[in-house]
Amino acid sequence: MEFAEHIKTANVEDVVLKQPFHAPMKVTLCVTGHHLLFSDRSGDSSWQLLLLLRNIDAIEKSVENLLGYSSHSVNSGSNFRPAGSSGTITIKCKDLCILQLDIPGMEECLNVASSIEALSSLESVTEMYPFFYRPSWLSLDDPWGLSTPEKHYDQLGALQAKWRLSKVNSDYSVCPSYPPAVIVPESVDEQVLVKAARFRQGGRFPVLSYYHQKNGMVVVRSSQPLTGANRKRCKEDELLLQAVIDGSDRGYIIDTRSTQQAHQARMTGGGFESKSCYNSWKRIHRNMERGKVLQESLIKLVEACGDQSHNMDRWLSKLENSKWLSHVHMALSTAGLVAECVERDGHSVLVHGSEGTDSTLLVCTLAQLILDPDTRTLRGFLSLLEREWVQAGHPFQLRCARSAYSHARLRQEAPLFLLLLDCVWQLSRQFPLALEIGEPLLLRLAQEAYASDFGTFLCNNEQERWMCI
Repeated sequence: MEFAEHIKTANVEDVVLKQPFHAPMKVTLCVTGHHLLFSDRSGDSSWQLLLLLRNIDAIEKSVENLLGYSSHSVNSGSNFRPAGSSGTITIKCKDLCILQLDIPGMEECLNVASSIEALSSLESVTEMYPFFYRPSWLSLDDPWGLSTPEKHYDQLGALQAKWRLSKVNSDYSVCPSYPPAVIVPESVDEQVLVKAARFRQGGRFPVLSYYHQKNGMVVVRSSQPLTGANRKRCKEDELLLQAVIDGSDRGYIIDTRSTQQAHQARMTGGGFESKSCYNSWKRIHRNMERGKVLQESLIKLVEACGDQSHNMDRWLSKLENSKWLSHVHMALSTAGLVAECVERDGHSVLVHGSEGTDSTLLVCTLAQLILDPDTRTLRGFLSLLEREWVQAGHPFQLRCARSAYSHARLRQEAPLFLLLLDCVWQLSRQFPLALEIGEPLLLRLAQEAYASDFGTFLCNNEQERWMCI
């Protein structure tokens, strides 16, 4: 379908644009396939504001007839109206910005609102703006990204004696959410990996996440084993995990679910590593929330931040009720536990939850920030995000489909990446001289994850991105 079919009114004059901390402006509104363009050429110099439609999380509208009676009622927050029949559209963005448009003409207001609703909710990836954006400074000959599994492996010289780069997933048939190349123990052949993948949810068999050069210990990540109610076992999976610890007497499994959740997972075909089959591994459970609980926590946090009562006790109560800081604390403490196991105890660690694409990646990333000074540099941090989130298969398209303002029913949205950025911000506040990462970068990453001119965070994994090209 052509974008023009969704645009009922392309241009509207004399729109009053209201933004927080700015005086109202009379502008011209232009609706395009991917943007709302606000422009003001009344002064000596022209002014423009470009809003990516993909950034819109929700819109609220009200229209009034000539007598001033509201036909569709929502809170508009202002009494200033153009003369005659008019309407107000409140735009709430995924990056938490709020814009209010006072539009002259009831029909124009409804047409613009209808166009915004249609264009901001297109689900086809190839219709999104990154497939149309052609910046003049971008060269297609430039290398794509900062890190690849091959580059990462080459940088770990001491590791290469015991670990190798496997292309078992080169056609994405073993694990759809893994990259084509992964780092695995040298002693394990491809057939063992294939059979171990069948025993893990989504095929996410244990692969290297981090190598600690100081003592040779590693952090690996995976999804849950499919033991089920019958307590099935897989000798290839057991062999793979034994190869990870390479003769050491002990390894730790950090399960990001509570003990109760892990046992309940067996009833639906999932499960955990039993002591009898993985006797060299000690399992530790950490109850990290995910999914709907985390999304609702973000919604409550944003509601607390928007409270206009100016009452400190009320603000602190709403902040506590959101439980957002509890999620931050749990993520950081779990990552600290992983770092402690590797650095102080000198043992390797396997991290997993259920699917291995959410809290698992969060914990592994934060643990590396704690353990590895290189990841705290600007380039190292961006490479870490590319390796542990983009390439490792975090489903950005599902998790970032909606933000805190959307009225749509929750599906698979969850602000895991936003939680990571908040955790990094907390670390930067506690150790300001240890990180080369500032608040502007974290804010930019949060915006780009939800709506971007570029394709870095499109789709849910590497395979989907390649299929779109």
